[in-house]
Amino acid sequence: MRKRLAVSLVAASLFAIALPAAAKVNIFLDFAPPAAPVEVVPPPRIGFVWVPGYYDHDHGRYKWVAGRWEHERKGYAYHGATWEHRSGHWYYTEPGWRREHSPG
Repeated sequence: MRKRLAVSLVAASLFAIALPAAAKVNIFLDFAPPAAPVEVVPPPRIGFVWVPGYYDHDHGRYKWVAGRWEHERKGYAYHGATWEHRSGHWYYTEPGWRREHSPG
C-alpha cells in the first residue's frame, strides 16, 4: 500500500513539473461581476501593502476574495484583478506583482 502511494506521488509530481509554469488561460464570463462589497481597510502597516478584495472566477461563477496584507516587494508594484467588458464577454486579468519601470 505504501509503495503504491509513493509511486502515485512521484507520478503526480512529475506531471506537475511537466506543466509550463507560465501557461495562461484566458478566462471570460458572459455576465458582469456583482458590485464589490464594502471593505474596511485596516490602518497602514510598515513593510506591507494592502491588497484589495476582488472577484475571482470559480467554474463559471464569481467568487469574492477578501482583501489582505502582503509583504511589500522592492522594485515591484501590486496590480489588482480586473474584469474588462469586450465583445459581450467579461475578461479576467489576474492580480499580482509586476516589476516597476525605472525612469530614464
